[in-house]
Amino acid sequence: MINDKGILIRNIYYMLSYAFQELRKNNYDEISKEDFEYIQDLFAEILYKGISYQLKQGLYREYIERHDTLSVLRGKLDMVETIKNRVRHKQVLSCEFDELSENNTFNQILKTTVGILIRERTVSSKRKNQLKSILPFFDGVATIDPFNIHWNMLRFQRNNQTYRMLMNICYFILDGMLMTTESGAYKMATFSDDHMNRLFEKFVLEYYRVHHRELSAYPDHIEWDIADRETAAINFLPEMRTDITLHKSDRTLIIDTKYYGKMMQEQFDKQTIHSGNLYQIFTYVKNLDKDNTGNVSGMLLYARTQEEIAPDLDAIFGKNRIMVRTLNLNCNFATIREQLDDYASYISGT
Repeated sequence: MINDKGILIRNIYYMLSYAFQELRKNNYDEISKEDFEYIQDLFAEILYKGISYQLKQGLYREYIERHDTLSVLRGKLDMVETIKNRVRHKQVLSCEFDELSENNTFNQILKTTVGILIRERTVSSKRKNQLKSILPFFDGVATIDPFNIHWNMLRFQRNNQTYRMLMNICYFILDGMLMTTESGAYKMATFSDDHMNRLFEKFVLEYYRVHHRELSAYPDHIEWDIADRETAAINFLPEMRTDITLHKSDRTLIIDTKYYGKMMQEQFDKQTIHSGNLYQIFTYVKNLDKDNTGNVSGMLLYARTQEEIAPDLDAIFGKNRIMVRTLNLNCNFATIREQLDDYASYISGT
């Protein structure tokens, strides 16, 4: 099993399976048993299995507006165009109507992503052939410019819920890994730190939701502890939203996840914890524990890849415990689970 950005690719699959729990269903079981040399190859396998399952259910269709000339009326009559046809001695009606079609944004994204993976050199021949085998089912679907996809405009409802995970995988591939050559062709770049950071955060949150039901795990909004909340100055303060808040009884642990190519910053030939990160978790803790009970703790959790030096801190600020820990992602997943379980015990003050 090869590393990508210092993380075992099998572990990236496990992280994805927590972030998108659809991957934990039966049709994806075999993926965890396979070896992948490149992360693009892993994504190609996930997408092939996901689309194959979707094809059995049928591709999602939605109504699109069409304008056509017909012998009988359908939908709304376009009077102006119909008169023009009559002037030209054409006995047809110009109609505007809605039609259920597979040629929608969801399927266009799937087809475009499959096409790019087929041309990617780091995808194995086996998986390229798998992806080619499903392309004929998209004959009536157009491709889309990856840079013009409005991901935040995708809307999921009962009829397309099965596309949610597929769209997230396509987002990781297209938004996180694409670059353009001078000829205008697309090729894969490395998996970006920004997308790894989002995946790391989502993975840790979902892990605690699945394996530690005794804890309440959620992202949380923290209010600024300001005496006069009516003052206009509060409008200029940034929003405080935690990555993960673990709550049990009267105790709370705030976890702020961080993924960097380098975990430490260097100042004056000395490696230190990123100061902004430490200030951030300190601010979260102090504002949440406005009564100064000491029942709120904070943890900066870094993803450890291949660096020799890892940040580590355990200190009491006033009554509140602030910690910096690393989660080693370059080891067996059972060891990762042990680390996360150990961190969960910190909420009890142990």
